[in-house]
Amino acid sequence: MIDAAAAFFRQLAEEYPSWNFIFLYEKSQWEKVVGGFWMTVKLSAVCVVFSVVIGGVGAGMQRAKNAALRAGVASYIQFFRNTPPFVQLLFFYFALGQFTPTYSPDGWLEIPVISNVGWAVISLSFFAGAFNVEIFRAGAEAVPKSTEEAAESLGFTRLQTYGYVVLPLAFRASLPALNNNLVNLVKTTTQAFVIAVPELLYQSQTIWNDYPSAQNPMMLTLFLSYLALVSVVILGMNKWERTMRIPGYGE
Repeated sequence: MIDAAAAFFRQLAEEYPSWNFIFLYEKSQWEKVVGGFWMTVKLSAVCVVFSVVIGGVGAGMQRAKNAALRAGVASYIQFFRNTPPFVQLLFFYFALGQFTPTYSPDGWLEIPVISNVGWAVISLSFFAGAFNVEIFRAGAEAVPKSTEEAAESLGFTRLQTYGYVVLPLAFRASLPALNNNLVNLVKTTTQAFVIAVPELLYQSQTIWNDYPSAQNPMMLTLFLSYLALVSVVILGMNKWERTMRIPGYGE
């Protein structure tokens, strides 16, 4: 069955040179596509988790009594919201990357402690996290003041009130907006190719650079792959949103 499919795509490439699905009949090219797809999935998953944590912590810091702390969070939000993620990736990797320590496993080659994948995770997480801070802040403001006062009357500290009462309710109220931002984050991971992260776009580009006749098939593969990946994220987030909906809230 596999050999028949490979023979079909070889024949297709011969008859229609601009539609060379080389990754479907050459193992090395197939491994590039699969590896790139899984790198995209892993990069997206890690960045989603970190950005949500950054959003929750940042929203809590915005409620701090310390004015300097609040100003620091505001500056962070303005920096990441007002600059393109593409430029941020270049800044983190080429500018800040020059100051990171290195190690030499063989005594000759110097390897940075933070790889290009690490910088992509840091940059994209902070980029999406800046939006998540504002999303969680809006969700926290939706929590009735009487709820916070009730927690404080039970002896909760300011930090405990935020962690055990405000944040869980704010998270549920923020899910619709958070859904949109995380979907956008998954799509933004394509920009990591600029620092040679071997995600799907980067691997696709290497294939059509080596085989120009594979450009159209790789573009189609990219389109369908991201359509499928984002659809899964949307379905999962929508299900999660329904599961965590607060009974009676917003009805």
